[in-house]
Amino acid sequence: MARISRIVITHHQLPLEPPFPASWDTRPRTRFPATLVRVFDDEGRVGVGSGDAMLGFSNYEHLFVGQEALELDRHHAILMNIDFHGARPWPLDIALWDLAGKTQGQPVWKMLGGKTPRLRAYQSSGVHRSIDGMVEVATRCLAAGIPALKVRFGRKDLSEDLSVLHAIREAVGDRLELMVDCNQGWRMPWDTAPSWDLEHAVRVVKELEKLRVFWMEEPLHRGDYEGMRKLRNRGGIRLAGAELTREPYEWRELLQRDCLDVFQPDAVLTGGITGLAPFAREVAQRGRLFSSHTWGNGLGIMANLQLIAGTAGETFVEWPLDAPEWTPERRDYLLQSPLELDSEGWFTLPETPGLGIELNEVMLEKTLSKTATFH
Repeated sequence: MARISRIVITHHQLPLEPPFPASWDTRPRTRFPATLVRVFDDEGRVGVGSGDAMLGFSNYEHLFVGQEALELDRHHAILMNIDFHGARPWPLDIALWDLAGKTQGQPVWKMLGGKTPRLRAYQSSGVHRSIDGMVEVATRCLAAGIPALKVRFGRKDLSEDLSVLHAIREAVGDRLELMVDCNQGWRMPWDTAPSWDLEHAVRVVKELEKLRVFWMEEPLHRGDYEGMRKLRNRGGIRLAGAELTREPYEWRELLQRDCLDVFQPDAVLTGGITGLAPFAREVAQRGRLFSSHTWGNGLGIMANLQLIAGTAGETFVEWPLDAPEWTPERRDYLLQSPLELDSEGWFTLPETPGLGIELNEVMLEKTLSKTATFH
């Protein structure tokens, strides 16, 4: 059995001009950071992963070097302990799966059970644009063959958000499914605004029902289980969430308490592929949707698509795209080529062993940084 010989972590930053005014961040982003983890085995193979910044991981590296590379459950148990004590270490789990696939000569989605190589995408917008600007986004989405669009709420007044949604629905009719992300589950470190309460969320639900919204995402704080249960039980609209929920017991609470219809944990940020695969299968068995959060770089998107394709099967998958501030070239700068959908909004998983991605070594060298921050 091959053993882990070393782990190399590098940080990268892509300057953003124009800046990216993410709707969930009160500060426009002038850089797009990425952390790359490479795991080498003693037979010359290397697996790659990306996600959080792996702060403090050097204190734990010795727990992996010298161990058998394919002992994924063993490695995951240690990563769970590290996650409890410090920063999110899940890029390493992604890299270990990439390495395992390369060792066994299989793509990750097949190693997980191989439900389907094809996934239908929804466009995930990220910018608070004017009404005309958002209608243009929806029109471009339709023209690209993508069947659904996620709209971000969070403008100064709810009436502004609703006006945008009304205008989009009027412009495209029922040719697009529409999702709404309320972004109330968590905050950036510098953002102290309170999350919505149940009463406010109910008012929003009533409006979204009129507009035939496919799902409503993160309408309440991530820990408001009772609020989510009550909101969901009133019927009329699917509830989505749990994108950054960290602990497996929290995922189970959300499922067992009937809080959500759509579960969105992101493998590069919470639980890794090892932790999320059994949960994704359980979600699917209960008739709910598993559709990972993917707002990050192309390596992270691919990791989550491999997870979904191997466990939950066909579902809408998040495709971050909002030109000109958020293009495939910006999003996927770690990769040799940006990930692309076909003309009907489908992504086909590769047969290549592991994650099936190729790094852009020239860009990695050009964007090398000592830090991994957005500003």
